[in-house]
Amino acid sequence: MSHETPNWGIEPVPDRLRLLGLFDTGLLWSSLGLSLLVLVAGTYLVPRLSLRDALLAIVVGGLVGNAMLGFAGLIGAQARVPAMVLLRAPLGRRGSYLATVLNVIQNVGWTVFELIVIATAAAALSQRLFGFHATWLWTLVAAAATTALALLGPVGFVHRWVKRFAIWVVLASLAYLTWWALHDAGLQRLWSRPGRGGLGFWQGVDLMVAMPISWLPLAADYTRFSRSTKRAFWGTGLGYLIPNIWLFGLGAVLLLSKNLGDATSLMTAIAAGGLASGLALFALGVDETKEPFANVYSTALSLQNLLPRASQRMLIVVAASVSTLGALTIGLAQYQSFLFLLGSFFVPLFGVLAADWLVHRGYDRDAVFRAPPVRPAQLGAWLAGFVLYQWLIPTGPSWWVDLFGHLHTAGWGFGASLPSFALAFALSALLNALAREREPSSSIA
Repeated sequence: MSHETPNWGIEPVPDRLRLLGLFDTGLLWSSLGLSLLVLVAGTYLVPRLSLRDALLAIVVGGLVGNAMLGFAGLIGAQARVPAMVLLRAPLGRRGSYLATVLNVIQNVGWTVFELIVIATAAAALSQRLFGFHATWLWTLVAAAATTALALLGPVGFVHRWVKRFAIWVVLASLAYLTWWALHDAGLQRLWSRPGRGGLGFWQGVDLMVAMPISWLPLAADYTRFSRSTKRAFWGTGLGYLIPNIWLFGLGAVLLLSKNLGDATSLMTAIAAGGLASGLALFALGVDETKEPFANVYSTALSLQNLLPRASQRMLIVVAASVSTLGALTIGLAQYQSFLFLLGSFFVPLFGVLAADWLVHRGYDRDAVFRAPPVRPAQLGAWLAGFVLYQWLIPTGPSWWVDLFGHLHTAGWGFGASLPSFALAFALSALLNALAREREPSSSIA
């Protein structure tokens, strides 16, 4: 079996396959953070927030979200199993199925949006150069590249794609776009411009947190190949933090400095910015396939928690095909509400995982594969955190907000992510402690 096999299933990764060091792990997560989708997300903060408040929200949200992501990477490196299999320990074997279904939905959703962004960028560039959009064609091309990378697997992806080519081209392209955004932008004028309102500071923080949080249910899929927990924590947390802050901020500055109407006009503006910006957009569009690669690969791993004997390669092809159909029929306008809704699910879920892992001082193989069918108390802690999130800030598509909007409170002044995480973490720890008092001989609550 090749040491770069992408087909390692749900069993703990053996030492001979733990090949990602600190630099490799940092490159992996930096590459995932250097994304057009992150650039687009930054445009949702302004002009509703002032540029000053938007940048502060980006830094605060980045530190909070990436600390969680780094810790999730650490847990994955210690347990050495895929993320959804890992959740058997806190939620139970069957209890993890709920998280698995949600993760499959979110992975497919992220893949759809990534393919939309790639196709939109390619269509804007082809329209300028050749006079045709053919968005559907670029969607299919991006889907084919995504499938190929997913079949390559995470270790091969880092060693054969990121190290040799992708990271250096992307850094050069983003360096130019940063200069292009700041050149003659009138930063002093932009800095002093007040926000229009409609988005609170802590809602901006929640939007920023939602980006690294969306990777929490995937982190262990990649850090299980890390050589140590320390390398996994710092490589994951810092690797994603730096490009996350950079591109969120760049997206906000681009929208203001180029007087763009909304996020959907960003790609067109870059394509129309001249030869150099067009080449930068082309390079970013080609490299962007790494984002849906990660989601397609993790969709297949998540499904293996439900179907451990299914072929991983077959599941990759199925996930890519479903996502391609979605990208051909779904619009980009639903993106922001999608981000908020995902955060409300996965922030408290990580609170439960973190608390349970700390209480049990890590997970051995039995904690994962011999977990009880369901741990209802821990599922209840997760649900409580989710309900608190929605109570503080009802988020999601309009039908969801209408359903829960009548329960909305004025909030506590610091968003919903931190309170929901804290509640789920505290309840999980408390319920674990009570269970241990009642059954002191039990190995896991």
